[in-house]
Amino acid sequence: MAVPFRRTSKTTKRMRRTHFKLTVKGLKKCEHCGATIVSHRVCPKCGYYDGKKVVEVAVKEN
Repeated sequence: MAVPFRRTSKTTKRMRRTHFKLTVKGLKKCEHCGATIVSHRVCPKCGYYDGKKVVEVAVKEN
């Protein structure tokens, strides 16, 4: 069975782990209302996609 010859230092271990990170999905601003949304999706705030009204969004009234 293989056994490491030397102990892995903290620095080496941490440098190896620098690549294990989360990435943010492509975010952009809605052209109509300015909300931050995931690109290539209908805006959940206003219902617009590519400058056109696609979905009718119900407005909450209190």
